[in-house]
Amino acid sequence: MSQPRGEAGFRVGVISDTHNFLDSRVLKLFAGVDHILHAGDIGLPRIVHQLEQVAPVTAVMGNTDDPGFHYAQTEVVELDRLRFLIHHIVNPHHLTDTVRRWLDRERPHAVVFGHTHKPFNETIEGVLFFNPGYAGKPRFGMPRSVAILHLLGGKIRPEFLPLPESEGAGLCP
Repeated sequence: MSQPRGEAGFRVGVISDTHNFLDSRVLKLFAGVDHILHAGDIGLPRIVHQLEQVAPVTAVMGNTDDPGFHYAQTEVVELDRLRFLIHHIVNPHHLTDTVRRWLDRERPHAVVFGHTHKPFNETIEGVLFFNPGYAGKPRFGMPRSVAILHLLGGKIRPEFLPLPESEGAGLCP
């Protein structure tokens, strides 16, 4: 469990669907965050290791990840007195029985997910459902993004950060 950071607040980097590609700009965008959540479809473990150079990481397995890498399908982490449930495939408007059981048991303030490759930010029945969007390789002109969740005074303020296609984007070594 992490401690509150004070007036500046606690900052959480949120990323999903890297699919074995980490845009070099992500490390700069996440500079100074206190924790990183990766909501699955990571690729090779080196992606998580690179993110760990910035801040502690909580990551879950996505549907394309190799089960041999030993990520859990669901994680719960408490950050600045707020509880986050991280699970790759979540349909906020049609929860599976498995996700519903996790929600009932853990009572999270937020559910962080990926899979759809589309940013999502909606509070449903008092729980924030949040998808940072797709952060993998640029393809088909598909918009890419990551996010920062600003935690302060028991509130969560999301900030989406676009990753537009450009020559400066590249795989981190």
